[in-house]
Amino acid sequence: MKIAIVGGGFMGLVLAHKISTTTNATVKVIERDSLPGGLSTYHNYGDFTWDKFYHAITPTDTDLIDFLTEIGLEKQIQWRRSLTGFYENKKFHSVSSSLEFLLFPLLGPIDKMRLGYTILKGSRTDDWKSLEKIHVTDWLIKLGGKKTYDKFWAPMLHAKLGENHKKVSAVFIWTYIKRLFKARSSASKKEHMAYVNGGYKTIFDRLEENLKQKGSDLLLDSKVENISPDPNGGMNISYNGTTEHFDKVVFTSPLNVMEKVTAPELYNISKSTKPIDYLGVVCLILVTKKPITPFYVLNIGDNDTPFTGVIGMSSLVDLEETANQHITYFPKYVGQDNELWSKSDEEITADFLKGVKYLYPEFDEADMISSHVHRAFKVQPMQVLNYSEIVPKVNTPHPDFYVLNTSQFVSESVNNNSVVTHVEKFMKSFKSDIESYPEKSIAQ
Repeated sequence: MKIAIVGGGFMGLVLAHKISTTTNATVKVIERDSLPGGLSTYHNYGDFTWDKFYHAITPTDTDLIDFLTEIGLEKQIQWRRSLTGFYENKKFHSVSSSLEFLLFPLLGPIDKMRLGYTILKGSRTDDWKSLEKIHVTDWLIKLGGKKTYDKFWAPMLHAKLGENHKKVSAVFIWTYIKRLFKARSSASKKEHMAYVNGGYKTIFDRLEENLKQKGSDLLLDSKVENISPDPNGGMNISYNGTTEHFDKVVFTSPLNVMEKVTAPELYNISKSTKPIDYLGVVCLILVTKKPITPFYVLNIGDNDTPFTGVIGMSSLVDLEETANQHITYFPKYVGQDNELWSKSDEEITADFLKGVKYLYPEFDEADMISSHVHRAFKVQPMQVLNYSEIVPKVNTPHPDFYVLNTSQFVSESVNNNSVVTHVEKFMKSFKSDIESYPEKSIAQ
C-alpha cells in the first residue's frame, strides 16, 4: 500500500515513522519547504546548526520521550537544571527552586500560599470544558488573588502571548501548568529540562534515515498543487509537475492550505461565525561571545521592551553544541494584524537591540557574532472563550482521505509532546483502516 502524507512538519514525520514501522505500507512525505520540521526545523547560524525557534523537553513530556527512545535517541537526551527568572522594576528575580519560590520578594506569605494553591488546583483539574468558559485572568484572580496575578501570572502570560493574553480562556494556563509546573524533580525540587544532542536536526535526520530503510521517502521542495479522488479508488496528488497515485492520503498542513489544493468533495469544514485568531511570533536570535542571561526563561513584568520574553538557550544547552558561542532568543508574540509583520529584519533587529540594552545595560554589541530574525505567522490558534465550539471541525467523507493537524487541538497547548500524543491516537483507527483495506484496491 502506498500512503502520502502532505506536510513534512514534526507531525507529518512522526506519523510517517509510525506507519512505516508498524504496517506494511510505504510512505511518501511531501513537504514544500527546503528543510523538514515546520515550526520545529533548524537553522545554520554560521559555525553551528541549531533550532530555528526554541524548544525544550520537560519531564512530563512522556510521549515525546518515549518516541525519542523508539527511534534510538534515548542516549542523546541531555537533562540539565533550568533556571526561570522574573524581571520587574529593573530587578531580576530567580524562581528556579522551592527555596527561591518561598523567598520570591514580589509576593508575601499569603500570596505565595494562594499561588501554590492555584498551581495545585490547575495540575489536578481534568475538566477543561468548564475552564474554557472563564477568562484566564478571572480564573487566576479567583484562585490566587489580584496581587498574585499581577506579580506572577501576568508577566508569564505576557511572555507567551503578549497583549493577546487578554483574549484567552483559562484552558491556556491550565495546559501550561499541567506541562511546565511539573518540570521540577521531586528529589531536588529544582527545575529540569532536556534537549537532544544536535537539536531537532538530529531528530529529523534520524527520521529520514529510518524512512529510507523502510522503503519510504521524504520529498523536500515539493509543492502540492492538487489532491483529487481517483475513480478507481485511492487518491491522485499532483506536485512538481507530476501526478502520482496513492491508496490513502493524510493531510497534516493547515486547513487554509488544504482548501486551496484539495477537491471540495473530499472534506467538509464546519464554518463558524467567529474567525479563528492565530498567534504568530517574530524572534530575534543573537549569537554572542559572552552569555546574556543566566536564565533559560525570563518573564518580563513591564512593557518597556519590544519583545515579550528572553530565552537563554545556552543556559540549558552545552556550549559544545553551539561552537562555544552563546545563543539567546528574544520572541515577540503577536496577532496576525500586528504592524511588526511589515517591518524589515533590519528594523526589528534595531528595535529589539534597544530592548536588550535596556534589560542588560552592560551588553556590548562588540560581543555579537551574528543576529538573525525568524518569523512564524501561525504558531498556534488562540484558545478564546468556548474555543471548542468555534474551532473548525473537519469531516472527510472519502474513506481514503484523512486530516490530522493542530487545528484539532482544543484542550492542548501546541508542543511536540502533544503532537506525538495526537499521532498515537490517530494511528489506533488508521491501522485498522489499513488492515481492512481491500487487497484489490491497493495501487500497483
